[in-house]
Amino acid sequence: MNLQRESAVPARPSGAGNTSNRGQRVGQPAAPAVPVVVPESDWDALFQAVRSRLTQLAGHAAAHEVRTEVLDCVAALGRLGDHLGCERARHRQHELELFAARTALAKARVEIVGIRSNERRSRRRALHDELTTLPNRSFFGEWLDHALVQLDPQQQPLAVLYLDLDGFKPVNDAHGHDVGDELLRIVATRLARAVRAEDVVSRLGGDEFACALTHLPGREQLIHLARKLIDTVSAPVKIGAHEVAVRPSIGIAMCPADGVSADTLLRNADAAMYHAKRQGSGFAFFDESCAAAFRAHALLHPLVGL
Repeated sequence: MNLQRESAVPARPSGAGNTSNRGQRVGQPAAPAVPVVVPESDWDALFQAVRSRLTQLAGHAAAHEVRTEVLDCVAALGRLGDHLGCERARHRQHELELFAARTALAKARVEIVGIRSNERRSRRRALHDELTTLPNRSFFGEWLDHALVQLDPQQQPLAVLYLDLDGFKPVNDAHGHDVGDELLRIVATRLARAVRAEDVVSRLGGDEFACALTHLPGREQLIHLARKLIDTVSAPVKIGAHEVAVRPSIGIAMCPADGVSADTLLRNADAAMYHAKRQGSGFAFFDESCAAAFRAHALLHPLVGL
């Protein structure tokens, strides 16, 4: 008999070699099916189609009980669809509210940045001279007070230089305020470039300037700096068709010998500047003779102005 022996392995169905489980080990669970994602816009149509199909099946059901249960399922499915519709509407409302909140937050951040920027600009305008852009008297006083609080005068001397421009009023009167303003700007630039980066140069008002200097080795270095400032500021400058020149008188007050507060140091440096101007010496350190002469000048000045 030519009986063909049957294989113990069942025949593989047609097209099985093209399945995605090729190479899968025996006994290994099949990969889970990827769920079908239904766009939200199609949910209503899907519910309606399922309900219609169930209603048709209920119509063909032979048993009354089966028909009733199917119709109950259809009703429950309708309620579920209505509930999901409400949830979708509420979800969309939440998204709109979230978008509005984010938009308002972004707008608030922009406004806060603008407010802070305006505050910085306002503070800068309040503490800086509009003509020269140098720190003004208020800024200089604040900086000096802060520096004095942190200062150890025995180890880190501090000095204040008070400058007044001799000959500025004749230049301003002869050539006009535009030339005078430009001359003040040039003097401010020259002063700022002549000192160190850590020093502070301020325009106190009119043709008066001040410098605050820290970490100074001693009087000899201050003398050298004062002469340097005199030479720097006194160099002639051409403004339009006019060549003009001014010369500074400089008063110097040192902490702690001449004061330990911003007001005292500025007042004593001013007195030393007046002494240098009266003597024509270019610069002077504060001492008691300067103070006496300055007090006498202050008493006589109202009479001179009458």
